Amino acid sequence: MMNFLPSLKPSRDRADMIGTAPLGFVRSEHLAKLESDQFDILIIGGGVTGAYAALDASLRGFRVALVEKDDFASGTSSKSSKMVHGGLRYIEQGNIGLVRHSLLERQRLRRNARHLVQRLPFLFPILEKDGVFDKGMAKAFETLLWTYDLAGGWREGILHQRLSKAEVLSHCPTFKDDDLIGGLMYFDARVDDARLTLNLVRTAAYHGAAIANHTKAVEITRNNHGKVTGAVVQAGEREIIVRATSVVMATGVWLRDWSGIKKGEERKLDIRPAKGVHVAIPWLKIRNDCTVTIPVPGRSRRATITRWGNVSYLGTTDEDYQGDLDDVHCTREELDFLLEGARSALKTDLRPEDAVGSIAGCRPLVAPPGGKTLEVKRNHKIDIADDGLITIVGGKLTTSRHMAEQTVDAAQKVIGKSGRCQTKKAYLLGAAGYDAQAITATGGTQAHLGERYGTEARFVSDILQADPASAAPIVEGLPHSEAEVIYAVRHEMAGNVDDVLSRRMRARMNARDASARAAMRVGQILQSELGLSEQIIAQQVADYTASVAREKFILLGA
Repeated sequence: MMNFLPSLKPSRDRADMIGTAPLGFVRSEHLAKLESDQFDILIIGGGVTGAYAALDASLRGFRVALVEKDDFASGTSSKSSKMVHGGLRYIEQGNIGLVRHSLLERQRLRRNARHLVQRLPFLFPILEKDGVFDKGMAKAFETLLWTYDLAGGWREGILHQRLSKAEVLSHCPTFKDDDLIGGLMYFDARVDDARLTLNLVRTAAYHGAAIANHTKAVEITRNNHGKVTGAVVQAGEREIIVRATSVVMATGVWLRDWSGIKKGEERKLDIRPAKGVHVAIPWLKIRNDCTVTIPVPGRSRRATITRWGNVSYLGTTDEDYQGDLDDVHCTREELDFLLEGARSALKTDLRPEDAVGSIAGCRPLVAPPGGKTLEVKRNHKIDIADDGLITIVGGKLTTSRHMAEQTVDAAQKVIGKSGRCQTKKAYLLGAAGYDAQAITATGGTQAHLGERYGTEARFVSDILQADPASAAPIVEGLPHSEAEVIYAVRHEMAGNVDDVLSRRMRARMNARDASARAAMRVGQILQSELGLSEQIIAQQVADYTASVAREKFILLGA
């Protein structure tokens, strides 16, 4: 009987994304392409929106280039709440369309980046008094959750749940139970935002895009007719003129300071940075297994606590920011505000010195001054100037794929070519063939690598097998090995100590002080892999440790 069954063939879209060798992602090679090639689209900005636009355009068959002045995701895209979600508060704002679309995009990310995007339960405790809401408000809130489920929450395969008091405490044993009645739980997703962005640019490179970090665009070039022809970029001391038919400004909040428009032209978009901060505290202080929503005394805003490894992220704030966009930090005042909220809801003694890390970034809101940033809708805007300059700004991480699709659609009008968007079902590197439940089931090295690299984890384990000494831990208290540093330099375009510790590993957020102690060893590996001088490495280590020390000083105020 078996002879009559059809013979299966490998899935082409899966097989095409799995190779026998790691992607060659070497900055010098990509800089050479930037200098020599003519491009259809040049994207300025290596955050999640620019990265997805590069992937979208490369999949359509266009010649694509992307430059980032610092490192991929070094701005807002590594400083988000790490949530891939529809956004309950957007329903409260009446923006159901955004929620519906966000939930559809959430599921696309759950499929296409399945090794990086995991399910995340959200818990709302119900209290007799002084909670996010009491039992009377809980009924109204459950109506909101039903709306959320019907708008697309159901796509996760599980609807919201009503929990007993004991069930709430099983998810967060430190929650104060004096006035606790029960809780409501619904489901969204989480992602390491920096690694998602990195994965997007690497996948774009896999499909032919020229990509370079630490390459700053300093001028938009135009021809005698005033039409955009590319940009002048600086890679260290090297200046490159990148030739392109269209240029996309995907620099997020940095559009406030440089929009790329012609001198004398009036800005069409109001960019309003909204600062948000998170602090990392030891998980044993909280012991939550999901995202717990807590009330903040005297404020209408809710705070959240999300477990990530052996720390819990506490956040966030949402305030106007007028300062230097390259120097945003969590302050002692903001830390005290978040800790006060946590102490009011939890049976735990949290002190400022418990914070093992912090991040601060600015959301790129498109809105004029006035009113609270919390009330501004997270819609995005795309502008096509008469000279062919395209600007994309606003939105949120969850909708970045759709924003990129519309951005490339706009670019097609400028370049006079067309192609079909393919990113709705396009796997990112490491996602095709990845089975999260099977890989992470019993823990261990494979589980740790799988959640970071997906099916590409085999290339990291190749390094481990070839050099057993590379299994040595690199940051005290974290599961990362020296092999991951080697892989980051060889295949993830990490060029300095900060690239590795802040974004390839997230060690600066999860173990700030330990990451500073690891800086010298990371520098030694960079020196060995890239052939850098002792002076350059010493400067990188000094810069990193000084930056960490300043971050800690601003956070603790002492």
